[in-house]
Amino acid sequence: MKQAVFTMKLEAELRDEFMAAADAAHRPASQVVRELMREFVQRQRQANEYDEFLRNKVEAARVSMRENQGKPNEEVEAVFASRRAKLMQQP
Repeated sequence: MKQAVFTMKLEAELRDEFMAAADAAHRPASQVVRELMREFVQRQRQANEYDEFLRNKVEAARVSMRENQGKPNEEVEAVFASRRAKLMQQP
């Protein structure tokens, strides 16, 4: 695996606190930074996937409405109000 050097500027106080926290955890600072970077990349990937999921759902709903396959909001609300009422009656 190729390695790359990553240089960044940050406040001295933040650097000192980070280094102390990594040392207290008995972990190399570089390992902690790599983990933070991986977590950030994963969160961004999940956010992008969710955004794509929502875009697809919205587009499907728009197509449905254009093709007159949708239901009026009042009808949907009534169905779910009935379901909620039934659930509230269960022990």
